[in-house]
Amino acid sequence: MTHRRITILGATGSVGGSTLDLVGGHEDRFSIDTLTAHRDVGGLAGLARKYRARHAVIADASLKEDLVAALAGSGITAEAGPEALCEAAMRPVDLVMAAIVGVAGLAPTLAAVRSQPVVALANKETLVCAGAFFMNEVARSGTLLLPVDSEHSALLQALGGPAFMEKPDFTAVEELVITGSGGPFRTLPEDDLERVTPQQAVAHPVWSMGSKISVDSATLMNKALELIEAKHLFSIHDARLKVLIHPQSIIHGLVRFKDGSVVAQMAQPDMRVPIAMALAWPERIMTRAATLDLAELASLTFERPDEARFPALRLARELLSAPGGGAAIANAANEYAVDAFLAGRIRFTDIVRICEETLLDADGFSRPAPANLEEALSLDAEGRRIAAVRASQSGSGAHVVGRVRSA
Repeated sequence: MTHRRITILGATGSVGGSTLDLVGGHEDRFSIDTLTAHRDVGGLAGLARKYRARHAVIADASLKEDLVAALAGSGITAEAGPEALCEAAMRPVDLVMAAIVGVAGLAPTLAAVRSQPVVALANKETLVCAGAFFMNEVARSGTLLLPVDSEHSALLQALGGPAFMEKPDFTAVEELVITGSGGPFRTLPEDDLERVTPQQAVAHPVWSMGSKISVDSATLMNKALELIEAKHLFSIHDARLKVLIHPQSIIHGLVRFKDGSVVAQMAQPDMRVPIAMALAWPERIMTRAATLDLAELASLTFERPDEARFPALRLARELLSAPGGGAAIANAANEYAVDAFLAGRIRFTDIVRICEETLLDADGFSRPAPANLEEALSLDAEGRRIAAVRASQSGSGAHVVGRVRSA
């Protein structure tokens, strides 16, 4: 494999950290061109120095002077602001890792797709909020888009990997199945869910993730978003997409073929595995992930998801069959509600309810899919505005049980 220069959008997050871990273990194969972060100046500067990046960008324009000071004497250029973030995504490199969490990653990821040969996509919200438009831009630009979410990476591998990417063919495929651990509250009595604290919700039983993604896993909203992501990524009808609860998180995705056979991808629950798949594509490289020993595991278990306990999945099914604009509204409402929950302003059980109420208030199930970035951001703004009203109504009678800082 030839040497690859990489830009990481969202370097201080969990995916960014795992990507840098792999880069550090394969310095003969990878080097860093640009690193970006939202507001963590110290973390960004430290990583830029450690990995000898050429450029560093902080998304918050007010922090430019702080970043310049933190990088003084290093020779690393410092920029700041949303425009600088998009410019960083377009700097000529071999691969861009799009790992900014939430809708904040939409504009820079779109900029990367329009200008780069390979984009590794860890930002599921990009496809949730603007899936049809985004995939049209991928096709128009001729960019190779590689999924980094463990479930979608698993599906791609089970479908045939590089051979499938060269010539996609779903004629023999019956359905695609993404798995989920069920989160920390899979067996918690339903009556106890409304008393869940932010500290409990971010303590995922299997994966190590940021606060927002951990809460999404606890509500199963992450699976809802992943269903929508899969629909756009693989251009497959929603009726052929399924979710399976698998508490051990060893099997990450399965493909059921028409002849009755099932092909699954298995690995320890470690994001370095799907990240390595994207960085080295179409080859494979060593990672520091633990070896999978099936004899030691002894058993793997599976369950059908309980949509009564976790209504996010039912909501996803309704959105999958809707025109498309509602997904952007629901994602915005979820981001707002998760922040409100982490700040102790609403209950855990309010999160998905606020999403559904926001959709109903915005007539979201009838809204057309956004045709461009501006329309996607407009839908996002509308969703946040309505969700804020709904959250204030919920919070007025909520018992605040704690708070954690949102990642």
